[in-house]
Amino acid sequence: MDKEIVISVKDLTKKFGYFTAVDRITLQVRRGEIFGFLGANGAGKTTAMRMLCGLSYPTSGSGTVAGYDILRQAEDIKRHIGYMSQKFSLYENLTVWENLNLFATIYGMSSRKIKEKTGEVFKALGMEDLRNVLVKEIPLGWKQKLAFTAATLHAPDIVFLDEPTGGVDPSTRRKFWEMIYRASSEGMTVFVTTHYLDEAEYCHRVSIMVDGRIEALDSPEGLKRQYHAGTMDEVFRIVAKDAKRGD
Repeated sequence: MDKEIVISVKDLTKKFGYFTAVDRITLQVRRGEIFGFLGANGAGKTTAMRMLCGLSYPTSGSGTVAGYDILRQAEDIKRHIGYMSQKFSLYENLTVWENLNLFATIYGMSSRKIKEKTGEVFKALGMEDLRNVLVKEIPLGWKQKLAFTAATLHAPDIVFLDEPTGGVDPSTRRKFWEMIYRASSEGMTVFVTTHYLDEAEYCHRVSIMVDGRIEALDSPEGLKRQYHAGTMDEVFRIVAKDAKRGD
């Protein structure tokens, strides 16, 4: 039986005046899927992700995220997703515990549930000794783990990761992807953008945006077969070679 569809959009479009940032994209993402959302800077990824997160209204098109309509139920969407950016979305001058408590409260968790879940998290990650340490004083790898934990503490249906491994070393990136796989195995959908094309190989499926449109969408192996390429980097170069927008 096919897994439940948790993201479904059809002809989703966003215009700013005469400029079309996102041009009629259509896609579906299933529960527990790791979905890679690729494209050069300027391709429209961030604008599309903002619409999926309920942060920006589409100019036209339709869709649902976590079962909620992106046109009419943006606030409901926000409560059922998690979000992590390249900057990790953490407050440097708060402690590890204060950051988790803040994000859990924003996501609507009760005090009892916050105490229960944070206790489990500190034990599982071996962070008991870091509980009262300021975030600015902990290593980058721990910040990354903490940011992912803050985005998923409330057990959202979907977590959106916007270039979450930018600027970290290969070892830390690998450990972070282990966290992604664990979340996916537990039924959480992971929607991730990345500039590291080797990370696209870790996704169940990948889309490639070019000039506001989705020009390719399949599993990494499927895309490599389709474009007669050995790596996702080669696929990306072929698909995006005629792009008018980008770096």
